[in-house]
Amino acid sequence: MINYYLITKPGIIFGNLVTVAAGFLLASQGHLNIWLFLATLLGIAFIIGSACVFNNYIDREVDRNMERTKQRPIATGLIPIRNALFFATLLGVIGGAILFAFTNLLTALVAAIGFFVYVILYSLWKRHTIYSTAIGSVAGAVPPVIGYTAVSGQMDAGAWILFAMMILWQMPHFFSVAIYHLQDYTAAQIPVLPVIKGLFRTKVHMVLYIIGFIAAAILLTLYDYTGYHYLAITTLLGMIWLVLCLQGFRTNDNHRWACQMFRLSLIMVMAFCLAIPFDLRIHP
Repeated sequence: MINYYLITKPGIIFGNLVTVAAGFLLASQGHLNIWLFLATLLGIAFIIGSACVFNNYIDREVDRNMERTKQRPIATGLIPIRNALFFATLLGVIGGAILFAFTNLLTALVAAIGFFVYVILYSLWKRHTIYSTAIGSVAGAVPPVIGYTAVSGQMDAGAWILFAMMILWQMPHFFSVAIYHLQDYTAAQIPVLPVIKGLFRTKVHMVLYIIGFIAAAILLTLYDYTGYHYLAITTLLGMIWLVLCLQGFRTNDNHRWACQMFRLSLIMVMAFCLAIPFDLRIHP
């Protein structure tokens, strides 16, 4: 059973649930519906797990060529393909049913779009286009929107700001992973930006995305969703992230630098997700 648990990528599920919670609490404006909150988390957890299992199935050949993924249960044959597909389908159906029954149609639709983008567009195209990272960032930006729309039932400015923030955060986060595992991506012939365009161009892109993220994060306060404590935390950490990124142009150890960028990106997303519910602007 542990292998079935592992192919759902529990780390990815947990990370996304943090952003779901941030979106939900932002829209709740201090009035938490605990049952709706739990139903939203449970539904999206099943859907993300389903998408990850499908991704493991689609990537099984690529995974065998990468050091960090070659021991995954589907790649090694520990889980038969038929079982994996049934498991993925079951998780998706359960998750979709929970969201449809306990949230609203918009939330279920947003979740379905995110699922489609990740499983069909990202997973199937990642070996064929340099833009797969950008496509994947769209899917990764959906969870906080799901949390938000589960409460609000609409795509207003708050939902779109969260969506933009997560896209802009994910790009340097993903590029850090790609640089850190550059040999694996090269061996597997996956056309990520560092492999195709080189490290310098990748670092330039990372700087621009981080600047964009800081600007998008500020919008939550400018649009009166959050207060100045949130603004101070996200701006300060964002600037630290930017400074570290700029140091990448002078580093002699890209592997170590990429690892530092990756870790700081995780701190960044956790910080702004935790800052949101503790510094809301409550509107009557």
